[in-house]
Amino acid sequence: MTAERTATGVPTMSERDTSELDALLAELNARAWPEDIDEARVHYDTWGTPIADDVEVSVRAGGYLLTPPNAEGTRTGLYLHGGGYVYGSLRSHGGMVAELARAIRCRMFFVDYRRAPEHPYPAALDDAVAAYRELLADGVAPSDVVFAGDSAGGGLTLATLLKARDLGLPLPAAAACVSPWTDLTASGESHRTLAAEDPLVSADVVALVTGSYLAGAAPTTPYASPLYADPGGLPPILVQVGSREILLSDAERFVAALDRAGSTGVLEVWPGMVHVWHLHYTRLAKAREAIDRLGEWLRSRSGAGR
Repeated sequence: MTAERTATGVPTMSERDTSELDALLAELNARAWPEDIDEARVHYDTWGTPIADDVEVSVRAGGYLLTPPNAEGTRTGLYLHGGGYVYGSLRSHGGMVAELARAIRCRMFFVDYRRAPEHPYPAALDDAVAAYRELLADGVAPSDVVFAGDSAGGGLTLATLLKARDLGLPLPAAAACVSPWTDLTASGESHRTLAAEDPLVSADVVALVTGSYLAGAAPTTPYASPLYADPGGLPPILVQVGSREILLSDAERFVAALDRAGSTGVLEVWPGMVHVWHLHYTRLAKAREAIDRLGEWLRSRSGAGR
């Protein structure tokens, strides 16, 4: 059992890092977040970076397969994108996920799960579990599979692990979550203490996407809010979160729950970083470093790296 509040070796902020982040935030915040959901989806997609030319992209049932040139053997990742279950797509996340696949040295199943409000809970969870079943049906060994996800996709990653465990499915080798949304009640202390510090996620947006996704389901439903589940028996999980995020408490409390349950959890709190800074890997050196750390950790726990 491993539990660390802040893993050793997390890079500190330099003056260059601060300058890069300030420039990025000024650009992202120059345009207001649209109130219309369809317009907001388009707006969010513009935050993404195109997938590198050397990464093969193919369509498969349930989503897309991203294969970098250094993919090794049958090691396979399953990725669940963020966006509050309402926003996010291959356009917003494909570039970053492809770079994570490169860092892991695996092919990556990017799950194109159904989004709310058109498809509320549990549609996304059903799609994620179905995608994992597809990999197993393809003959991929669970020891060759890793899960990863960010924000709502981080919470969905944890929910998918819980559901797979409860269904009696063999679990993947490991999982990693970036800025995971684990508590849809928004009861974590950082929702209050960091509200003025978080430049990307506001209470209003959290309330909007929560209502859209739950559509009447209780916010403490464990498969919607993994913080309220028993995480015993889950595979090793690495969580990365920025110190300025209102979701900081979501990450801290879930890793603490893993600790209490006797499961392996590692928490990295990155000083000065913001929500899912990994998306901006072409602009932030810290994003590239974080992706590389995720890749090394997941690679070492799956396939030939075990």
